[in-house]
Amino acid sequence: MTKQKVLFVCVHNSARSQMAEAFLKQMAPDRFDVESAGLEPGKLNPIVVEVMKEAGVDISQNKTKSVFDFYKQGKQYDYVITVCDESQSGRCPAFPGSGRRLHWGFDDPAAFEGAYDEKLEKTRTIRDQIKQKIKDWLK
Repeated sequence: MTKQKVLFVCVHNSARSQMAEAFLKQMAPDRFDVESAGLEPGKLNPIVVEVMKEAGVDISQNKTKSVFDFYKQGKQYDYVITVCDESQSGRCPAFPGSGRRLHWGFDDPAAFEGAYDEKLEKTRTIRDQIKQKIKDWLK
């Protein structure tokens, strides 16, 4: 059976798309080839790295990647899933090609304000929402 190709996309590829990529790889490695990318690749969010580690997933060596690089390489995907929140949906990158497009809106951990512990707690919530969304999607 051929694996389906999935691309998770958000603005910076520093948080939500990285979490989604990691969880789908963990939950269905035999069914999907998974990548993630952003419109303006930034730095990996250290709080996201921490909350993923709590969930038993190490993404500390991941690099942020550009949707334009993937496009220039001629990559094609069966599914292109945007994970930007609704306030950023105008900036949420589109990836050309024939793949099925899905939008799963999640708040951006980079936009969270407050003390470190508050940001950590909010990011855990997003992590758990992404994990649950992937579980539901796989059913």
